[in-house]
Amino acid sequence: MVEVKDTLGLWERSLIAWPDGQKDTTTFVAWLQGPSLFADLRQPHNPPSFDDVFCLDDLQPDHLKWLARQEGFAGRFASAGDAFEWRRMIDYQCASDAADAGYLNFSDGVLVERGRDVPYVEHWHQTSPRTPPHFAARLQDQDGLEGFLVRVGDIFMYVRNRAVALPRGGSLADLVSGCSPQEARTLLDCEISLGRVRDGSWLISRSSLPFRVKADLKPSFSIDGEGVATADITGAGKASVRNWKIVDLEVDAQQQNLSGQEHDEGALSVLQSMTGRAS
Repeated sequence: MVEVKDTLGLWERSLIAWPDGQKDTTTFVAWLQGPSLFADLRQPHNPPSFDDVFCLDDLQPDHLKWLARQEGFAGRFASAGDAFEWRRMIDYQCASDAADAGYLNFSDGVLVERGRDVPYVEHWHQTSPRTPPHFAARLQDQDGLEGFLVRVGDIFMYVRNRAVALPRGGSLADLVSGCSPQEARTLLDCEISLGRVRDGSWLISRSSLPFRVKADLKPSFSIDGEGVATADITGAGKASVRNWKIVDLEVDAQQQNLSGQEHDEGALSVLQSMTGRAS
């Protein structure tokens, strides 16, 4: 029987299949599961070249069309009776009223997901070890935007919501095709990035904003443990810093206990040790 703790870490999808015989094996899908908070990025194959794109304002119509087909979300993963539910708090696409829920079981090392409310089958493969640290935070910036930061081992995912709300049940592709390029850029300005921590640098390897690839997220936690700053970039390409308040914090209980400190002090110690930075 699968439990939430069994899903900790990075998972990549090899297959989704539907009852009518259709299937998809080419979309890149990565799901990073923290203690309960998670992030997910899904990118179509054959993207246009982003070699000459360095910021949001550089995106051209062919980029906008491809970006609008991406999917991704972040929220909380929890059991729901015999099934599990990915409760989305941020959605790259227009939100749906339908629950994202499925039944999970392991088969020959593959995590098999079967849809509860919508019929489908997905195959998931764990692609990173579950080594510490295990950490996840739900964030809010000075403008009220929501964000997430999830890390398991040396893998992290960072999510920042867009500044404009999308209509529920709508189509992002239709919205983008029916507005001006500048309006489309605003609609697509939702970052879901996947990366790896190496030698103290948090380097992005994939992103819903491809010009962020190879950037260093540079998270820096405040001394009191109530906030975190991340490296960002303006629409025109100027380097900036985004300051976040930590709304919800998950640090593996075992890591806190290893610190030999009280709960809040232990969590802060773990956070600062993960980044090597405190502000």
